Amino acid sequence: MPYSHTNSKRVTYYLFKKDVTLRGGKKQTIYYFSKQPTNSKGQACDSVPADRAVVENPRNGFLALRKK
Repeated sequence: MPYSHTNSKRVTYYLFKKDVTLRGGKKQTIYYFSKQPTNSKGQACDSVPADRAVVENPRNGFLALRKK
């Protein structure tokens, strides 16, 4: 079951991650939230990474992960 977070507008989002390769050849993991609990583009995350925190945009309720 992926990590879920409900924002201030009472919409539940689920956390996913995806490994991508940047133009210079560097590999990076990106994290994103989805309204659906399943996603074919990435892997579900069971929890928030230890070096990250969930933040919410106060204007529109969108969620993001930021480094602590």
